[in-house]
Amino acid sequence: MSIDRRPLNHPSLPPTNGLRLYGRRVMMRPLVAPDFARWSDVRVRNEKWLLPWEPSRLANQGDPTRERDVFATRCAGRDRDRQMGVAYAFGLFVDNALAGEVNLNNLIRGAQQTGTIGYWIDQARAGHSYVAEGVCVLIRFAFEELRLHRLEVCIIPRNDNSRRVMDKLGLRDEGVALRFLEINGIWEDHVRYGITAEEWNARKEEFTASWL
Repeated sequence: MSIDRRPLNHPSLPPTNGLRLYGRRVMMRPLVAPDFARWSDVRVRNEKWLLPWEPSRLANQGDPTRERDVFATRCAGRDRDRQMGVAYAFGLFVDNALAGEVNLNNLIRGAQQTGTIGYWIDQARAGHSYVAEGVCVLIRFAFEELRLHRLEVCIIPRNDNSRRVMDKLGLRDEGVALRFLEINGIWEDHVRYGITAEEWNARKEEFTASWL
């Protein structure tokens, strides 16, 4: 696959909300307001599966899983993040159906050139390595198009399902950060996994053969 090296705000490129990323089986694109019904269906069905691993929603915040306007506001906020270059959020689609999300958050430029990857999957789609493929697609995008230098993924140690994604991709375990993030009302430790552009370049053929 050829990679367009122009910056994402180049005038001859389409708007970032038209962005599409492809793996062997998955397609990833920013979610838009008309996605509400299918996003809501997946999220509501998977609340018991997902909420134990996610930050708490503030009491004064609306619920995007059940309120169309709140979901539209969420999409608009993520559009602004992309335009500002601080985060890139993608719906993960399998066979044209929404299966989850894979997001690149907390981009820092300057001397760090880094970002953090997060993801979730519909339980009905789990076990088929769709997330691992989507994460690999996002890593390629981050290093080859955004020109970042380092990426990390932070996971609660007992979240075996999420850690299996890291095992499949072989990302480097950098140790445990104590009480790193608030998750479901508790300050949880997180295992930090990392990969640098140098590691990507050294393993690019392996990643491509396995996932892309």
